[in-house]
Amino acid sequence: MTSEQNRYKMIVMDMDYTLLNKQKEVSPRNKEALAEAAKRGVHLVVATGRIYSSARFYTRLLGINTPIIASNGAIIREDYTNNIMFQSILLDEVALEMIKLCKSKGLYCHLYSQDTVYTEKVVNISQKYTEWNQSLREEDRINVRVVESLEKTVEEEKGKILKAVVVDDDEERLAGIRQGILSTGKVSVSQSLRDNLEVMNKGINKGNAIRILGEIYGIKREEIIAMGDNENDISMIEYAGMGIAMGNAVDALKEKADYITARYDEDGVAQAIEKLVL
Repeated sequence: MTSEQNRYKMIVMDMDYTLLNKQKEVSPRNKEALAEAAKRGVHLVVATGRIYSSARFYTRLLGINTPIIASNGAIIREDYTNNIMFQSILLDEVALEMIKLCKSKGLYCHLYSQDTVYTEKVVNISQKYTEWNQSLREEDRINVRVVESLEKTVEEEKGKILKAVVVDDDEERLAGIRQGILSTGKVSVSQSLRDNLEVMNKGINKGNAIRILGEIYGIKREEIIAMGDNENDISMIEYAGMGIAMGNAVDALKEKADYITARYDEDGVAQAIEKLVL
């Protein structure tokens, strides 16, 4: 093994359009590369905008103990110990402002806790989770809770809400909500897809989460590889010593990356690990 391959001690991967293939599965080649890296003592971490319980389902399929960064860094939790290594509860005033902004545009805001999506109507995000639940065992299902009032939910579920999300095909309308919530000066916003907007507390992002994990494990940033495809991955691509963009990544992320691997549907994660670690 070369000194270049010896230097990396942690690999952090986004899920959708990075680690997962078109069938929303982890390919055999990706699994094999990750398992081999783990055997060599490399810490493996999944970092996603998904709700924690959804991310947990996929990490269990890997058969590898890995910390999960969920809700874009609002929580870091170990599934195998149930240890919450970090979490940032969304400020009530931010959640309420986001709900207000969405309603002013005729849109439905969704609130995330660790295991529950709260919504006033099953639509877009909650609709997808509801459909996905039909193919899952009961213990793996995402709790989709339809409530009469999200404002009341913020009060009733105090200390649980991690992130607020809205989905809309109208980019101009989405930009208006983005500008409005940013004007509070209390949030971080990102997009994992063109039509969604994700809101966390200020300073919360995937880059901050891998910095925290690095400190916990005693791993320097130059010893970290991070891989992703979209805007919400930029912070960790910039933080990591080796920031990798998928071949299908948005241009804004590719411009920040140190290396561009193959597409998500061409086992780009495995190709990068084989080149840089194995």
